[in-house]
Amino acid sequence: MHLAYPAVLAALLFCVGLYGVLARRNAILVLMSVELMLNAVNLNLVAFDVWLRDTLHSGQALTLFTIAIAAAEIGIGLAIVLAVYRNRGTSDIDRLRDTAETDEAEKLPDTAETDPADADADADAGGTEPTPGRADGKTGKTKKAEATT
Repeated sequence: MHLAYPAVLAALLFCVGLYGVLARRNAILVLMSVELMLNAVNLNLVAFDVWLRDTLHSGQALTLFTIAIAAAEIGIGLAIVLAVYRNRGTSDIDRLRDTAETDEAEKLPDTAETDPADADADADAGGTEPTPGRADGKTGKTKKAEATT
């Protein structure tokens, strides 16, 4: 068998994978494209191992190692994509780049600066305990009670 056939096939697979990494916006499709690129490398490793007639079969051994690393990479990559999708609601790479953390977090009001006396006065007026995470320390029930009085 000629070495050119698997080398050309591997080059085509690698180019398709590279196009997928550069052109796709969906994170899962990018991970699939990376897998195509790794499989092209594996095909080259096995083809050159057969062509060189290596007695240790080091190309095939390295291919098995690469497959194990690729499986771990896909597992971790999918876990990250699922976590990002649950938090942000999208796996679109362009949208994730636009929502990167900036200095706006420093401009948000601090929720720890609420006055505890306001929370006690609201509780006495028929409301409930202050809701954690609200800047004003009030709940919807307290606002309804204030609106009716």
